Amino acid sequence: MIKRRTLLGAAAGAGALTLVPATAARAADTSGNGWRIDAGAIATYRVEGSAASVDLRAGAVAAVLLHVARRWHYEIAPLDTGEGGGVTGYTRPGAVKAAYESNYHSGTAIALHPTAYPVGGSERLWPHHELIVRDILVDCEGTVVWGGDLTPAKSSHFQIAVGPSDRTLARIGARLDRTRQGTTRVQSAGAVADPASPDRRDKARRLPRPR
Repeated sequence: MIKRRTLLGAAAGAGALTLVPATAARAADTSGNGWRIDAGAIATYRVEGSAASVDLRAGAVAAVLLHVARRWHYEIAPLDTGEGGGVTGYTRPGAVKAAYESNYHSGTAIALHPTAYPVGGSERLWPHHELIVRDILVDCEGTVVWGGDLTPAKSSHFQIAVGPSDRTLARIGARLDRTRQGTTRVQSAGAVADPASPDRRDKARRLPRPR
C-alpha cells in the first residue's frame, strides 16, 4: 500500500512545521499524556508476524500498542519491508514537531510508517484503512488515541490516552498480552472480526475522540 503513496508530497506538507521543546506542555519528567519519562521502564519487543522490533514501555502499555502494530502489519501494510519508515516507539527526549510526540519519550506512543504519514502531512489513509484503524481502537476500548484525530494530524501515530493508574488499561493490557499463558486471542491473524460489520462500526462511532 505504501508504494502507491506519494511520500515526497507528504514530507513536504510537514516541512513547514516548527520544532517545539518536548517539555512545552508538560513538566520535564513526564510526557504529554502524564506518564513519567524513565528509560529504565523501556523494553524491546518484536511485532508479532514480522521481523520488526520496537522499544516501548513495559507492561500494559506495550501489550496494547503491540496489538495496534500487529493489526496494522497484517491488515494495512507490512512494518518490516523498509518502506514508510517502519515502526518507531520510545525515543530519547528532544525537540518535537507536535506536543503529543513527547509521548514517545515515555515509551507510551508508537508510529507506524512515520515517514509516509508525518506530522501535518497531506497524505491520508485510504478510507478502508481508516475503517480498520477505527476497529483497532474498538479493541483498545478508549485507552488509545489515533494521531489522525489530533491537531496537527499524524496518521501513523497512536498513543496511550489514559494515565498509569487507569484500571481499563490494566484490564485491556492483560487481555491483549500475547506473552501470557491463556490470554484470549483478540483480533489476531486469521481470527479478525469484520471492521465493516454494523456492530463493530457502531462501537467505533461511539468511542470518544479528541476535541
